[in-house]
Amino acid sequence: MSNLASGHKIRPSVAIALAITTFTTSILTTACENPNPPSSGENNPTTEGSSSSGSGGSDGLKIGTLTPSTGDLSSIGQAFPDAVRLAVDQVNACGGVNGKPVSLVVEDDQTDPNAGAAGMTKLAEVDKVAGVVGSFASSVSTAALPIAVRNNVMMISPGSTSPVFTQQAKEFNGYWARTAPPDTYQARALAKLATEKGFKKVSTVVINNDYGVGFEKEFTAAFEKLGGTVINKDKPTRYDPKATTFDSEAASAFGGKPEAVAAVLYAETGSLLLKAAYQQGLAEGVTVMLTDGVYSSDFPGQVGKTGDGKYLLGGAIGTVPGANGKGLEAFTKLWKEKTNKEVTAYVPHSYDAAALLMLAAEAAKANTGEGIKSKIREVSAGGTEVTDLCQAMEMVRKGEDINYQGASGNVDIDENGDVIGDYDTWKVETDGKLDVTGKVSPEV
Repeated sequence: MSNLASGHKIRPSVAIALAITTFTTSILTTACENPNPPSSGENNPTTEGSSSSGSGGSDGLKIGTLTPSTGDLSSIGQAFPDAVRLAVDQVNACGGVNGKPVSLVVEDDQTDPNAGAAGMTKLAEVDKVAGVVGSFASSVSTAALPIAVRNNVMMISPGSTSPVFTQQAKEFNGYWARTAPPDTYQARALAKLATEKGFKKVSTVVINNDYGVGFEKEFTAAFEKLGGTVINKDKPTRYDPKATTFDSEAASAFGGKPEAVAAVLYAETGSLLLKAAYQQGLAEGVTVMLTDGVYSSDFPGQVGKTGDGKYLLGGAIGTVPGANGKGLEAFTKLWKEKTNKEVTAYVPHSYDAAALLMLAAEAAKANTGEGIKSKIREVSAGGTEVTDLCQAMEMVRKGEDINYQGASGNVDIDENGDVIGDYDTWKVETDGKLDVTGKVSPEV
């Protein structure tokens, strides 16, 4: 789940307010000068043709977002609809898709599988979208995906990284892809980082869902292959995301005197678990190793501080998928210009997911999920490399084969809907700031 360019060190920005607010006029004045501001937010989630007037029309391409504006992953997910909207506004300002403006419908999945299923049902059966950017949490995508497949809706996640989706890819009939690599790779990257730090004995604690358990299994296998020992392998520590106290889980993960603990968490609940470990005195001398689920500037503060004002989480290290696409520099400039914000985790991945949906619909000459599905791999890894979205759209309109090079990476989608990426390493400083420290390969 990352925001980092090769050669750049971008700090995550302060989390956006819980409700998605209306975009200012500046974000709509894209490189192509789109004059129509969108209407967005919790109370008005539908944006037609990126304007409140519904200019997209019933037969234009309609896409949706299903991402967390509230809930356990909201600190990361609140920016995702803005990234999608930026891509939509760019395309609308340079001709739209198949000659008509693209409409956008925004849904909050609340980081909850039930809400995600309800949101996807609305998007597919009421709003009649052809494609959806989402979800973010793997557990929510697991709940929403069967609904998308049943309704022939193409779903591209910017950050659902569970290996389960690779394993079950055939069941999705091609209606699933993601712009972030699966945790098969990140787990190996974290294991490699642990080895590079000299750790021999570690334990794990993970959120008990597809994301956490899948990561745990891959990490354990990779770390053992590198010669390490996972001391709670036979009785892994997994926590209920709906729990409110985590003393026993903290004792289980930290109590066996590991050198480090690989903690695969969501921010709200994970912060309580780590706080419990520190309060019980179990984390002294233990390095906490984190992943993308908590890569947010807010997270160290959620865990808390010592009596003298130092952050408890200081010294923790982690990995996060790196955004290093050929289009990242231009995207970063545009994003900052239009939003006055830093590029945060998975924002480039969200933008690229929207770009692929629109390019595939144009290539198929059909504003349908079936059409998008039929061309999604072709535009992601086909012919001439192109980074600029409007240029890519124009090439597709002329019938040229393209290989879209995204902001997040090359987004070459394979037969399972997967992409492969590199990983940035990061560290929590004693003042609570997150610093990027380098890169690590997922190869084991």
